[in-house]
Amino acid sequence: LHPDVEAAVFEVARGGVLREGLGFDRCEVAVVTNIGSGDHLGLNYITTVEDLAVLKRVIVRNVAERGFAVLNAADPNVAAMAPSCPGATIFFTADRQHPVMATHRAQGKRTVYVDRDTLVAAEGSWRERVALRDVPITRNGTLPFQVENAMAAMAAAWALGLDWDTVRSGLASFKNDAAGVPGRFNLMAYRGATVIADYGHNTDAMKALVAAVDTLPAKHRSVVISGAGDRRDCDIRDQTAILGEAFDDVVLYQDAAQRGRADGEVMALLRQGLSGAGRTRRIDEIRGEFTAIDTALERLRPGDLALILVDQVEEALAHLAKRIAQEAEPAAAVTVDPATASAD
Repeated sequence: LHPDVEAAVFEVARGGVLREGLGFDRCEVAVVTNIGSGDHLGLNYITTVEDLAVLKRVIVRNVAERGFAVLNAADPNVAAMAPSCPGATIFFTADRQHPVMATHRAQGKRTVYVDRDTLVAAEGSWRERVALRDVPITRNGTLPFQVENAMAAMAAAWALGLDWDTVRSGLASFKNDAAGVPGRFNLMAYRGATVIADYGHNTDAMKALVAAVDTLPAKHRSVVISGAGDRRDCDIRDQTAILGEAFDDVVLYQDAAQRGRADGEVMALLRQGLSGAGRTRRIDEIRGEFTAIDTALERLRPGDLALILVDQVEEALAHLAKRIAQEAEPAAAVTVDPATASAD
């Protein structure tokens, strides 16, 4: 590393580990947020969730002896990684009474959990608290997946030995807007409606996004979605099956890269997932991501909500920003300053 670098945070992706291994010898902190029902299954001989967990566990096995693994206690495949860590473990989950958490706390070890409207870091009888209202990405604790992310970040900072004023400042200043965290639950306003752009592309992401959307008021909900061609048929269908229970309109579009699929094959699988939809009443198939986005935007009315599941993240966000700016231009053009206006 460059001699001026004091710390580095790396995403250790499945594909990179399989192709190249790790880019470091040891880490001070390894964070595993979840395995869930898995993703990319069926690729590179990783066929089960257990296979995927073994692969992801490699970062935990390479923690320095004085380091920490930060693990989700509520995910069995993640919690089971703890014995592989050469260092110590910090468990996190919202429920402090979870059996894994309760055992760890009883041993006087480090945990992070939620107590009503507060994030709590605990070790023995010691406690440090951060109010969820002071962690903007959680929207006062109403977004469960962001609360989990905040707990993991809080635990990682604690493991690194950062002082708590710095931890609080980091949690308070971090915003998941399109500029800072593109494609990660970016909230925007358009014509009095709420637009959310996200790069979620597996069943666990769909469940988390639906849970988040359920906390937001909306008269009418629409979603724009495509599917990655290298996923299993069942994984593609399951995504729209989840969305079909939560959205009134679904706009399907075909990804720029089909990843080995025949033309229209992914769209057909997405539509199959909606065959028994409990809420969806309108389904459109659109060629082209930006055209699909425009289709959803044009239908929005004040009080509506649209979830845009983007494929080309930077390009799609730039397109959304342009559309929002264009919508604001007419209003700006007719604005009159009362101080300079003349009366007849």
